[in-house]
Amino acid sequence: MEQLNSIINSINSFAWGPPMLGILGVTGVLLTLGLVFMPWRKVGFGFRLLFDKDQGTGEGEVKPFNALMTALSATVGTGNIAGVATAIALGGPGAIFYMWLIALFGMATKYAEAVCAVTYREVDANGKYVGGPMYYLRNGVGEFAPELGKYLGLAFAIFGAFAAFGIGNAVQVNSMAVALGNSFSVPQWLTGVVVAGLVGVIIIGGIRRIGDVAGKLVPAMIVLYLGAALLIIAINIAEVPSAIGLIFTHAFTPAAATGGFAGAAVAAAIRFGVARGVFSNESGLGSAAIAHAAAQTDSPVRQGIIAMLGTFIDTLIVCTLTALVILTSGAWTMTGAGGGGLTGAVLTSTGFQESIVGGQYIVTIALAVFAFTTILGWSYYGERCWQYLFSERSLMVYRGLWVLAALSFANMKVDFVWNLSDTLNGLMAVPNLIGLLLLAPMVFRVTRQYFEERGEPLGRTGSPG
Repeated sequence: MEQLNSIINSINSFAWGPPMLGILGVTGVLLTLGLVFMPWRKVGFGFRLLFDKDQGTGEGEVKPFNALMTALSATVGTGNIAGVATAIALGGPGAIFYMWLIALFGMATKYAEAVCAVTYREVDANGKYVGGPMYYLRNGVGEFAPELGKYLGLAFAIFGAFAAFGIGNAVQVNSMAVALGNSFSVPQWLTGVVVAGLVGVIIIGGIRRIGDVAGKLVPAMIVLYLGAALLIIAINIAEVPSAIGLIFTHAFTPAAATGGFAGAAVAAAIRFGVARGVFSNESGLGSAAIAHAAAQTDSPVRQGIIAMLGTFIDTLIVCTLTALVILTSGAWTMTGAGGGGLTGAVLTSTGFQESIVGGQYIVTIALAVFAFTTILGWSYYGERCWQYLFSERSLMVYRGLWVLAALSFANMKVDFVWNLSDTLNGLMAVPNLIGLLLLAPMVFRVTRQYFEERGEPLGRTGSPG
């Protein structure tokens, strides 16, 4: 097992290492430039589209809003709570600057993924709309390179199907069980039984039921979590300018050791900021495109603009508020029981606890609910990858295995599963990024056409939003 873990860690150093993170960043920059910074200029327009009364009038399975909530259900989770804390603990406050930077360029990547997903989606034997990287790789890249498109699509589906059981199921249910056990003394086996039962009832209804649940649960929990975070920031308002100063200062100069914090070089800030940012919003991995492919829309561009809001909400809003809680509360310099600095969910929980009574319980509940919604979102991602590899007739087998996994992993150690799924999750980006770069001209073309029809040429920086 140690030897196998060593091999996986070696692969992981590539899947989440500087070369891959650099490629993710370069792809985002190229797409942003090709789109003339449209994702940055059209955030307001995106939110108006999201709540447009005419949305959901095209063909598809779920309303655009529920498609976004399904995608957010899989991304807003441990990365926003534990991931941000880990980035600060290992990379210093400057890591947040690089989380912002990768998110800004990741908006273009997420936009391109959704445009491709809607453009090349299919209708399966049951009359359901299905899509995602495996389909736009096969159908899009396959238009000019059939063999390449075929094998890229197959590779993505294999990585996605297996990664889902780890990062989207085992790790989530186990984290939830441990958190509830520590805070509320809930037996881990009981968490497994309840989660497995609820998940089984929901996923049997497919994307429509998942979308309906996500559409209600995700916004409610984001509002609760952000509400608590904003309250803490208001309490510590005098420390906010200093916290923002730390983020910008340490993005370009080493973070000095203070309290329980060991200090961090600028290289560490870049590495952990970019890595945790990508892990949090999944821009470039292609997973969210699977949910957006099922949206009721007659315009790939409209859904792409809605999709890019996922990265904006996930990282530029939720992660930023988590970071400000940690920095303004002073928790990032505190020492743990072992004498070292705090990290992960413990650091975030301490930040909340230091400012408001019972703050740690808010973090526990948020972790539990976000983990649950992640299980729902990733169940759909894995299901679509499974269907691509096998057939619609085998979906009940997949769903049964998914529920069984949730029941089994609640009470198990998942270190090996985490490492393996983390590797497979990162490897999903390889075929996806190749496809996005090859299909970029199509994305630019349809985007340009959409805004020209609106009387807003893509390159007009002063156009109304």
